[in-house]
Amino acid sequence: MLPSSSSFSSCGLSTERPIHATRRPARPRVALALAVTSFMGAGPALAQAQATGALIPSFKDYPVAAVMASLLFLIVVAMMIYGVRHFMFTMNRLTGVQRHPYIDIAVARWPMITVFIAAHNEEKVIAGCIEALLNTDYPADRLKIIPVNDRSKDGTGEIIDSYVARFPSRISPFHRSTGKAGKSAALKDALHFAEGDIAIIFDADYVPGRGLLKQLVAPFFDPEIGAVMGRVVPVNSGANLLTRMLDLERSGGYQVDQQARMNLNLLPQYGGTVGGVRLSAVEAVGGWHDDTLAEDTDITFRLMLNGWKTVYTNRSECYEEVPEEWSVRIKQVTRWAKGHNQVMTRYWWKFATSAYLTPGQRFDGLLLLFVFVIPLVMLAGWCLALGLYFLNAGSLLSSLIPIFALMIYGTLGNFAAFFEIVVAVLIDGNRRRLRLLPFNMLGFLVSLFAISGAVWSLLLDRIFKREMVWDKTIRYRAKAAE
Repeated sequence: MLPSSSSFSSCGLSTERPIHATRRPARPRVALALAVTSFMGAGPALAQAQATGALIPSFKDYPVAAVMASLLFLIVVAMMIYGVRHFMFTMNRLTGVQRHPYIDIAVARWPMITVFIAAHNEEKVIAGCIEALLNTDYPADRLKIIPVNDRSKDGTGEIIDSYVARFPSRISPFHRSTGKAGKSAALKDALHFAEGDIAIIFDADYVPGRGLLKQLVAPFFDPEIGAVMGRVVPVNSGANLLTRMLDLERSGGYQVDQQARMNLNLLPQYGGTVGGVRLSAVEAVGGWHDDTLAEDTDITFRLMLNGWKTVYTNRSECYEEVPEEWSVRIKQVTRWAKGHNQVMTRYWWKFATSAYLTPGQRFDGLLLLFVFVIPLVMLAGWCLALGLYFLNAGSLLSSLIPIFALMIYGTLGNFAAFFEIVVAVLIDGNRRRLRLLPFNMLGFLVSLFAISGAVWSLLLDRIFKREMVWDKTIRYRAKAAE
């Protein structure tokens, strides 16, 4: 017979067993985690969670962390949208119907055109561009070549004049000595000397092929076309590691991105060189603006906003020089970012509400407009992730592991963009270039910080009303010839 509970009480013993006597000891890994997180400076959060019996603290108990986690989630969503965009373009390039609607126009009554060569201190390369244009198969009597010498202090002007002396009926130079600095301002002034309704524009370092002009002009037989863009291929891709990386980057941007936009009836971008504009269309949308560092992006979006179409011709290749030094590359990317974001702040709302565009075109255009803001968003995501970690030592973040996995995918891994480059290289037919793909992470990180700095610089320009500065890209062709 078992003794009664009262007999246990009378002996000073409790009938209730201590809880610790029946529970298993804490797991060593839990104790270790607590120790590590306490060492990292976030012990109080976990200590409080342990005291209350909560393994994961509630967001309501940590309002700052909740706000940070919400912002991080939005950033991840944005990154995933861009990742899906890259993937969609790549798959379209692999499996979709490829559109080259004007490539078969080889015989026609070719219109009068003007070719502008933008030149500022281009003595190393200007002769190559002029020679290539003189050797084009475009009818000579329908072609006017205007080198735009924008206040060069080297031998650019003398080289241009030497060609004028040899070909006076084919070359009409514009030596610009006054006015605002920069390519956009120079082109704005030069347009007054154009003949015909079509202007083809090249930077001085570009070397057009013999049949390129006809390929760029052919789409303008369609009266709805306002701008045309060809493909850019680095001519100095073998110079060093940087140029090889930029060659891969160019392949992805043109072979996949631009062509996929063309295939999907989205919005290919006019890039300001290796392309042309319909002058009547430019005039109709307000003329060429000289208050931006990205005159090409500016005119692209103004044409689109007014119902004009842009065409990308992937088979119309032209060769350019890419930077061979990291300092030059950083300045180039910074200029692009500042100019692009100038356009973004001007037109994003008009673009989002445009009556001329389909919903898909508006969405694609907005993603393109904000593309030079994304690097700053990435950095913000990294800072938020680190901040949450040190604030909560993983206790709060343990529920956010999937989010951080996506963050890694969208930023550090950047798989979709790399997949895009791989497919572009395979289409081009040179698989050996893929060995350099891991090095593109270095280029990605450099561009990330350069573009983020450009965003802050543009903001400071607006606040302090600083004058816009055009950073000239250094040329290397003469160096390579020595």
